[in-house]
Amino acid sequence: MDMNLNEQLSGDVIIDDLDSEDALRAAAGRSGARQLPQMMRRIPVTLTLEVGSVRISLQELMDIGPSSVLPLDSLAGEPLVIKVNGTPIGRAEVVVAGEQYGLKVIDLEGLNLDILAP
Repeated sequence: MDMNLNEQLSGDVIIDDLDSEDALRAAAGRSGARQLPQMMRRIPVTLTLEVGSVRISLQELMDIGPSSVLPLDSLAGEPLVIKVNGTPIGRAEVVVAGEQYGLKVIDLEGLNLDILAP
């Protein structure tokens, strides 16, 4: 695997002290991760970490101001949802990686490359 890990993961995931192949296995969450054809390895995806959500009325939305606080549907300290192109794939926690935020993967139970590939 000669391809740079940061190219494959679009710089969204920081994994220290691992060689490229081990880092890819760690990012996939299991050593038997499915191999992608060479042409698919460069397809960009958007990885997001969702803190939570709240359902509000349009009136409540109009009333939001700079000091507004809206309670979310998740509890403080519980794992956050990892999404790829809007599809939940696992859970993680936020970590500090140098001067940036990063994510520490807890599990990737929903990682299914068949539904993520365009």
